[in-house]
Amino acid sequence: MTHLFLFSCFLLLGVASSLAARIGYRGEVCDRSVGYEVPAEVKSDPALRNRANSLVAFWCTGAAILSLAPLVALGSAVLGDGGTSVSTWGLVAFAAYGLVVVTVGAYPFEKIKQLGGPAGR
Repeated sequence: MTHLFLFSCFLLLGVASSLAARIGYRGEVCDRSVGYEVPAEVKSDPALRNRANSLVAFWCTGAAILSLAPLVALGSAVLGDGGTSVSTWGLVAFAAYGLVVVTVGAYPFEKIKQLGGPAGR
């Protein structure tokens, strides 16, 4: 049961990161109806808008790839006989890895907030 839960969590992270990366590749990060909330300076400047799109596309693709890696091991455990269990240290390792994936996926959105300031140009 634990394997299935972890598999579902990492699959959800992969899908969410892939969708965010898709918005970045399509150039719709600054589009309020499809994209995300960005500072006004980023919306008005074409160079900053392109930078925001490339940041989201690159980092969210990386997060999607990172989230797919544990699916191989977890998928084989889910499809197996079910006689295995995850130890406490295994759960800690999966949680730490999940935190890394979320941090990689959240990085571009924090960076976009800084793009409009004088240090971001």
